[in-house]
Amino acid sequence: MTEKVETILASLPAERRHLVLFLHRVQQEFGYIPGEALRMAADYFAVSPAEVYGLVTFYSAFRLKPGCRHEITICQGTACHVRGAPELAEEFSSLLGVKPGQDDLDKGVAIRTVNCLGCCALAPVVVVDGEYQGRVHKERVREILEKLTGMK
Repeated sequence: MTEKVETILASLPAERRHLVLFLHRVQQEFGYIPGEALRMAADYFAVSPAEVYGLVTFYSAFRLKPGCRHEITICQGTACHVRGAPELAEEFSSLLGVKPGQDDLDKGVAIRTVNCLGCCALAPVVVVDGEYQGRVHKERVREILEKLTGMK
C-alpha cells in the first residue's frame, strides 16, 4: 500500500492545493483512504494531520474504511425531497433490510443519503455504484435492485 501511495504522491507537486486531488486518487485506487495515506499526505503537503482528516470527513465522497461492493446514494435535496426521495430511501431500505447510513457487509450493500447531488432537474436522483439515475420513482427501486443484486 505504501508504494502505491508514494507513486500517487510523486505524480503531484507538493503544493497544498493538490491535496484533494491526491485524496481522490487514493480513494480511486483503494476504494477508501487508509490512515497511513493520511499521514503521508500531511508530511508531503506540509499540512497538519488534522487538516487532512478534516478534509476527508467534511466531504461525503471520501471514506476512511473499506466500503461495500455496492453503494446506493439517494439525494435528499429540496427538489428530490418534494419529488419523493424520502419514499425512495424507505423502499430501498425495506427491500434490502439496510437502513440509510448503514453498511451491510454480508449483503455487500450500503445505503447513503446526501443533502444534494446538484442534479435538481433530474429529481429524484439515485446514484448506484457511481452511476447517476434520474427521475427515479418507487416502482423502479425493485428493478434497480434486481440489476444490482439479482434480487427478485
